[in-house]
Amino acid sequence: MPTTWNLTIDCRDAVTMSAFWEVALRYVKQPPPEGWASWQAFFDFKGYQDTDDFFDGAYLCDPAGNRPNIFLQQVPEKHAGKNWIHLDLKVSGGRTRPAAERAPLIEAEVARLVAAGGRVLRRVEWDGELDFVVLLDPEDNQFCVA
Repeated sequence: MPTTWNLTIDCRDAVTMSAFWEVALRYVKQPPPEGWASWQAFFDFKGYQDTDDFFDGAYLCDPAGNRPNIFLQQVPEKHAGKNWIHLDLKVSGGRTRPAAERAPLIEAEVARLVAAGGRVLRRVEWDGELDFVVLLDPEDNQFCVA
């Protein structure tokens, strides 16, 4: 049986980051465990300390249930330096599709993510055509749109 996993992203503001990644990945907020009105109620019952506002929207899931869950983990320290792991959001069909068809798909996704709070870091070309765009999320984590 394969190992199941979710992606945990450390952040300073779990609410802001989850709102961005919910839009970026087309995910939804993961509901609390069955029988619980909220994540906070669940964690209060479990006796976890210092969770106020921590779990508000910090769990995200693929509405179809096919992709890994995302947990935005609030931490006290600020992000420093380049992240060593990042997401590549593949929206264009890859290099098997002509660049003239790929570029508008990439640019449309970049515009959508900039409107959600992302920022363009740089555009990368392959053979003189747009190949992918490196962006920053609201807390300066890099990711790519290709």
